[in-house]
Amino acid sequence: MKTWKSRPVPELPGSMPALQLHETTQRRIIALPAGDPVSMYVCGITPYDATHMGHAATYVAFDLLNRAWRDAGRSVTYVQNVTDVDDPLLERAARDGVDWRQLALEQTELFHEDMEALNVLAPDKYIGAVEAIDWIVPDIERLVADGLAYAVPGAGGEPDGDIYFSVDAASASGRGGLDGPWWLGQVSGLSEREMVPVFGERGGDPERPGKRNALDALLWRVARDGEPSWDGGSLGAGRPGWHIECTVIAQRFLPRPFTVQGGGSDLVFPHHEMGAGHAYALGRVPLARHYTHAGMVGLDGEKMSKSRGNLVLVSKLRADGVEPDAIRLAILANHYRSDWFWTDKLLVTATARLDTWRRAAVHSGQGSAGPLLAHLRAALANDLDAPAALAAVDAWAAAALAGSGAPSALDEALVTDALEALLGIRL
Repeated sequence: MKTWKSRPVPELPGSMPALQLHETTQRRIIALPAGDPVSMYVCGITPYDATHMGHAATYVAFDLLNRAWRDAGRSVTYVQNVTDVDDPLLERAARDGVDWRQLALEQTELFHEDMEALNVLAPDKYIGAVEAIDWIVPDIERLVADGLAYAVPGAGGEPDGDIYFSVDAASASGRGGLDGPWWLGQVSGLSEREMVPVFGERGGDPERPGKRNALDALLWRVARDGEPSWDGGSLGAGRPGWHIECTVIAQRFLPRPFTVQGGGSDLVFPHHEMGAGHAYALGRVPLARHYTHAGMVGLDGEKMSKSRGNLVLVSKLRADGVEPDAIRLAILANHYRSDWFWTDKLLVTATARLDTWRRAAVHSGQGSAGPLLAHLRAALANDLDAPAALAAVDAWAAAALAGSGAPSALDEALVTDALEALLGIRL
């Protein structure tokens, strides 16, 4: 699938120091491995609605990591999926009386426009679930053959044959699972009792009759009347589950294991938990070396969600004349791991900050750019601390506007390049 276009990234003198990043599974900040190359998979959207601020914050967060790695001279391979067939997409298409394929195409294109506007570097591979089906089917068949997945008989109006991943068979949990480094709860740190309600809230079906464990995850949904389906070989006609989609795409295009699995904190469980289990069951290797997650974004003190109808849409802000760099600055004012709320005040502050930086740039004092660049790099190397980076630019801007000496064109150019390369902000 075609991805969006990236703006050129200026080259800067020197390089980023060693990066430290919060590791979800270890619940602490760690030093990322040195050496080249590095790789990253960030879970993409289900394209049934426009890009909201939660999406934008996640992709901007991992764009910072991408930029920091590149500034350190690392070769980066970045892969992202788009879940272009899934229940929410089909339900929205049916509600609106449109073809689900057209809805997916339109919303994916809008997402690309939003990412380009926000100056998010494009992934090297951008893969749709539909185009991955021919890769997914053989992997599910292998899991069934290895006794790590099973068919559930029909019940309650559901047909025979849905295929589920057996967490007990695959988890090294002391219950007869595979020997090895994956166990249920490894990524999330949740107990099984804690997992069950979360599983139900986030796309799972813990009460499905016939499952061996309430937490077993759907791998293959056999065909239903009125739903799209594809040839599943021995599995029968149907379509893939959500978690296996990302696992197969990641393992096809990235090293095994790859460096960082990213996404919003709502993906820790079950999505990344199950993805890690699928990967180990398929290849006896971890899916990723490290997991990092971005916080959730609310609106004016309330949780932001499609069901509440209180989404802040990037495309709507752009249509209203809000400059994308101001939107990105508003996002960067919050540490990527924090949960935060979008407010009008946040955008007003970001717009004023952007204006101040632009006015200050033409007054850049001689020798001022080098120390600012060092401050930016130190902040980003410390768990992508964008608020600290913004504070450093604020201090530089105040000094530049208060300065009485002759401005330096060389320093202005370096400051402009540094903000574009490291923060993705264009002055």
